[in-house]
Amino acid sequence: MEYVTLSNGVRMPMLGYGVYQVSREECERCVLDALGAGYRSLDTAQSYYNEEQVGSAIQKSGIPRQDIFLTTKVWVEHYGYDAARASLLDSMAKLQTDYLDLVLLHQPFADYYGAYRALEDLYREGRLRAIGVSNFYPDRLVDLASFARIRPMVNQVEIHPYHQQEEAKHWMDKYGVQAEAWAPFGEGRGGLFQDPVLTAIGQKYGKTAAQVILRWHLQRGVVVIPKSTHPERMQENLAVFDFTLGEEEMAAIAALDKKESAFFSHQDPNMVEWFVQMVDRRKTRQDSTGEPKNW
Repeated sequence: MEYVTLSNGVRMPMLGYGVYQVSREECERCVLDALGAGYRSLDTAQSYYNEEQVGSAIQKSGIPRQDIFLTTKVWVEHYGYDAARASLLDSMAKLQTDYLDLVLLHQPFADYYGAYRALEDLYREGRLRAIGVSNFYPDRLVDLASFARIRPMVNQVEIHPYHQQEEAKHWMDKYGVQAEAWAPFGEGRGGLFQDPVLTAIGQKYGKTAAQVILRWHLQRGVVVIPKSTHPERMQENLAVFDFTLGEEEMAAIAALDKKESAFFSHQDPNMVEWFVQMVDRRKTRQDSTGEPKNW
């Protein structure tokens, strides 16, 4: 495993296991499989509705809690200081832990300043080892980093070879914020797994296009959290520490950048309206499976 050191000195594994759209029925088994394969970083969220299953799997695994880097995210309906604080204490109960390694604000909407103050206080109390945000575009990230008491340590955004986020990463680097990729494969949209550049590089090293993509992320200093429900794919995603891409190969992948989201823009007002409606629907549905990957 390779690690990054966050701005506060906390070490974070560069490759973890994400459980977005992993159903509650499958989640415990999948997390146990991932831990058995060697993953020690887990990424969940309040809006995934599977925190309890993640917590149960950690307990059943027998792996000491301190050996696992555990991340969750605060959902928009819990923004504001009091709601965010209460929701995180509830998340800790569901995850069967008295502290969290990393907590992110899931979206740049609603009262994220109030919610972030709750993260800051829980961090100062020792309940959170690191705090950050997700889906914050450079303007909002710079705003928060400039006026918050504690700068965000991580920003989890869409990053993959077809949307490399060079500008966003520039601002993250400037403010000491670690870049983390959701959808590190872009869900394979646009034929990414069949891209001739990636497949040719993979053939050279005896690796799949997916493994080449993960290696590319790691060499850019981007944390990744690929999700799979298949044990063999989990193991495959971990097998990326035994080769290194050369400068020409990194440059060839850099040239694939289309500089646009494979999903949507959080800065599109039509998308923001859709997002608000989706938040309301999910209050009663309480399920993230079957939805398009969009955060």
